[in-house]
Amino acid sequence: MTQTLLSFGHGYSAQALGRLLLPRDWRVIGTTRSEDKAAAFMQDGIEPRIWPGADMIPALDAATHLLISAAPGENGDPVLAELRDEIAKRADQFAWVGYLSTTGVYGDHQGDWVDESAPLTPATKRGIARVKAEAAWSGIDGLPLHIFRLAGIYGPGRGPFSKVRNGTARRIIKPGQVFSRTHVADIARILDASIQRPNPGAAYNVCDNDPAPPEDVIAYAAELLGLPVPEAEDFETAEMTPMARSFYAESKKVRNDRIKDELGVDLLYPDYKSGLKALFAQEMSGG
Repeated sequence: MTQTLLSFGHGYSAQALGRLLLPRDWRVIGTTRSEDKAAAFMQDGIEPRIWPGADMIPALDAATHLLISAAPGENGDPVLAELRDEIAKRADQFAWVGYLSTTGVYGDHQGDWVDESAPLTPATKRGIARVKAEAAWSGIDGLPLHIFRLAGIYGPGRGPFSKVRNGTARRIIKPGQVFSRTHVADIARILDASIQRPNPGAAYNVCDNDPAPPEDVIAYAAELLGLPVPEAEDFETAEMTPMARSFYAESKKVRNDRIKDELGVDLLYPDYKSGLKALFAQEMSGG
């Protein structure tokens, strides 16, 4: 039987996983809301489905693996809202199910360390919605669910360089503020490792080894580009949108021991400096 990944919300991270699976003769079906993205999927060897809208039953029947990247909305998880019963009926059919969540489910820990055993005490609406979605997926009996709590994602096309170049990058200083982050290539490798070593019920933090203040990342990007480091702005007085300010509501350092000890993952980019160096080199080479 052909191994088939059905990917709901086939976005940035899911596409990186697809690039690992397709050369190994996997079939990858990905949903999108966009006709343009569907056309791009076909060029990459992905079978697109415009969803919501498409009949997903044939894809569910074919799937051996599920990946859920679609974000929860006002009515909860969109996949479960439409297809929960159909997924539950096929729970024994799937070898692996992955749900992409966020480290935001842990809430604010004032810069302290958290691991997968930490209580889920989200401080934002986004985090609260993710906790509810995790619980909803976990509530399906017999589903081989794996939860991946992703830190801030960066990678090709999603680095700080463009903002530094065009002068919109900001170094907001909030004492004690640290974020964890992860390169998209490492996300894909972690998902792939889990597919090869299923452990239903497991949750994994997906991040690098080096939580760091966000202003340090911007400064390093400017140094790589040979451009002036943006001036520091005090968080308390900086003009920011409510959405931007909300990202500073939580400060924590996220442990990633489980992806190494259980999945055997050796990170390609264990810290933001190695990740940004690689992105910079790729941009300079035109890759």
